Amino acid sequence: MAKRKGKGPTPKAEDRHWHGKRQKARAVKSAKRTGTPTLGPGSRGRADDAADRPGGTGRPAGARRANGEVPELVTGRNPVVEALRAGVPGSALYVTSGTDDRIRESIQLAADRRIPLLETGKNELDRLTDGAVHQGIALQVKPYRYAHPDDLLTGTAPLIVAVDGITDPRNLGAIVRSAAAFGATGVVVPERRAAGVNAGAWKTSAGTLATVPVAQATNLSRQLKAYQKAGCFVAGLDARGGVTIADLEIASGPFVLVVGSEGKGLGRLVAETCDMLVTIPMPGKAESLNAGVAAGIALYEVSRLRS
Repeated sequence: MAKRKGKGPTPKAEDRHWHGKRQKARAVKSAKRTGTPTLGPGSRGRADDAADRPGGTGRPAGARRANGEVPELVTGRNPVVEALRAGVPGSALYVTSGTDDRIRESIQLAADRRIPLLETGKNELDRLTDGAVHQGIALQVKPYRYAHPDDLLTGTAPLIVAVDGITDPRNLGAIVRSAAAFGATGVVVPERRAAGVNAGAWKTSAGTLATVPVAQATNLSRQLKAYQKAGCFVAGLDARGGVTIADLEIASGPFVLVVGSEGKGLGRLVAETCDMLVTIPMPGKAESLNAGVAAGIALYEVSRLRS
């Protein structure tokens, strides 16, 4: 029986005629899935054009990342210019026209901070913002990069603020602002069912989120126990506390202050984990304080003790 003649070595994938087409198809499919316009920092382009390019859908840059996180869009002339004034980090500014003073100021602020400017039509901006009232302008906010809780254990006597049950990002921003004012090394928030760092938190923090790290804890009670093992004294701010925060001299060392929500206060497990519950004396008629206000008062007293 005659032997069949071989066809030679198998060609590499990149040498085959279909390889280039398949690679291009994969790239287009991937780009459509992520919705990432191919516009670099400081560039000026059109979101409509991005929708027409292979792999561009006109959605905000990196509209959906591998972890499912969707960048936030701030819409409206006043919200956008206020966010830019407050130093909210943006990754793109979408505009339909520049005839309004606030829009022109937003464009100038974005240019000063090298935020890419993308001109787009009204219909396209309607789609990008899911029909929200945008008034011809929208700012895409960069997703916040959280620190690791252990990273806040800096110096010989770290001061950490942990928040429990706070769902309003404006309260979180106010707490971060107070943490910056009184020398805290960072803020810890629960990973779930709690406010995270978004545009609202950035605006209320008055830019201090750029200097005070915020960490996420998968389990807040477990993280507080880890801080205790690291040598920190953990005190929960609670109306049931038997000691006033101004008298807690141990706060001069490594210290964690836990702040709960205005309505529910500290959760049961978190309260049980604390070494002590402390309170703010209120001779007035108010039953409770806003979480941001309470944190500011408590941190002032802690700062006074530490000085």
